[in-house]
Amino acid sequence: MERLQKIIANCGVCSRRKAENLIIEGKVKVNGVVVKELGTKVGEKDKIEVLGKVLEKQQPIYILLNKPRGVVTTVSDDKNRKTVVDLIDIEERIYPIGRLDYDTTGVLLLTNDGEFSNLMMHPRNEIDKVYVAKLNKKIEANDIKNLKSGVMIDNVKVKADRVKLRKVNSDGTCIVELTIHEGKNHQVKKMFLSLGYLVDKLKRERVAFLTVDNLKSGEYRNLTLKEVHQLYALANKNN
Repeated sequence: MERLQKIIANCGVCSRRKAENLIIEGKVKVNGVVVKELGTKVGEKDKIEVLGKVLEKQQPIYILLNKPRGVVTTVSDDKNRKTVVDLIDIEERIYPIGRLDYDTTGVLLLTNDGEFSNLMMHPRNEIDKVYVAKLNKKIEANDIKNLKSGVMIDNVKVKADRVKLRKVNSDGTCIVELTIHEGKNHQVKKMFLSLGYLVDKLKRERVAFLTVDNLKSGEYRNLTLKEVHQLYALANKNN
């Protein structure tokens, strides 16, 4: 027996918080009866309906993809561009956790587990998202401090947890490693742009402890059960 909102989230319908709202609003039925109690527990044989649709219980899927450049991070695209879901050869419905820009490469997680997705994305859970950026010029030491203390993008102050200058190239460009816990739209590029730097290339090198060192561009693998448990443990530490 598990809590109703957890099962709804695990089936990929929505986050657990959204599921709780749907229950309170009377939009969830169990065995044909509207349920508004958040503490309600259900079993495998119970029939659950959300917004009039019967919930199809499914095995959770957790995939690590080395996202290539030129692929959009979405389930479908109105411009008929290739999506990250197109790269995954499975029948089950999955979706990306967060987004990487069209020209950004590297670590991307996909799942059908709504609770897991929400835990990985929420800033309060402090899941490291490590990016490596090639900038159009050498970054100044003071600007590294500014990134750590916080910069304004889209009228919101965001900051990096860690910033490290990895290399200064002979052509004046540089390689910078930046760790954040948020995942706002174009966040890394906008953070650098706010200080006068253009990002020539961007790769997400790591999420938590996961890398794509052993995956070629466009390749993917299933996470192990141990890795999934470790990620849940990391997220729940700060919950």
